[in-house]
Amino acid sequence: MEKLIKEIITGKRLTRNDNLEFLLTIGLKEICAGANKIREKLCGQKVDLCTIINGRSGKCSENCKFCAQSAHHNTGIKEYAFLDPHVILEDCKKNEANGVHRYSIVTAGRSLTGTDFDKAIDAYKKMHEECEVKLCASHGFLTEEEFIRLKEAGVTMYHENIETSKKNFHNICTTHSYEDKIEEIKLAQKVGLNVCSGGIIGMGETWEDRIDMAISLSELGVVSIPINVLMPIKGTPFGNLERICHEDILRTIAIFRYLNPTAYIRMAAGRNYFADGGTKIFQAGANATITGDMLTTVGNNTEQDKIMFTKLGFDIQK
Repeated sequence: MEKLIKEIITGKRLTRNDNLEFLLTIGLKEICAGANKIREKLCGQKVDLCTIINGRSGKCSENCKFCAQSAHHNTGIKEYAFLDPHVILEDCKKNEANGVHRYSIVTAGRSLTGTDFDKAIDAYKKMHEECEVKLCASHGFLTEEEFIRLKEAGVTMYHENIETSKKNFHNICTTHSYEDKIEEIKLAQKVGLNVCSGGIIGMGETWEDRIDMAISLSELGVVSIPINVLMPIKGTPFGNLERICHEDILRTIAIFRYLNPTAYIRMAAGRNYFADGGTKIFQAGANATITGDMLTTVGNNTEQDKIMFTKLGFDIQK
């Protein structure tokens, strides 16, 4: 195992043509320690903190089985139109003062168009002019022209989760396809945007699905990989699924580090499954996180996160 870790550190990249069975058979402690060593050598001690704001909530036309904001489900989620750009600007300033490195507007819906897209562009321009945080965006399926407008407004990264493996995707959503996701990722990259793309674990997928997702993201050259742990929400088709165990979460994170050695492995929803905010997660290969509240669930307090990362020896400075 030490030989493989050294090879990865010096440039070897595992592919779907390799025998990856060891990722599932090696002891948890050993695979996490190896992933952490890869992270230390290739990414250093820098941690990347991201905060998101729910820019438009509910009434989404898509039927993703995990999502509280889908119009196909009855979850009692609060619904509202696109926020005033000044409200978003003030929230960005507040989070910047708290020490976050990235700020993203996330909107429910298949895409963001018309007046709402114009409002988003206005908000990004204001933040770009008045703040120093890196700007990210998550607005579903956009055109090349819209991606260009985002980039010109100061956005540097676009978020488009692939959610799971290609094989398993139809079990998660049927109103759009896995191929639709891949096309958007490549289109964002075409105009010069970095891509943040990951998925959700704990939706009934197999270990092979998780490994396939990690490999696909590597093949796409994704630089930021958010890993969400399903938080079952009543009213969604996945509302009664059992939570996956800590050990499976940690092994998944380690696997993603082995297969994406230089990416930001970004822990998103599910960190509050761990009593201490997920200290072990960041000793298993992760080096980034979403901090503060999630879209429809509560996340970890940014100040608490900064204390935790400092204790772990991470660099939280901008």
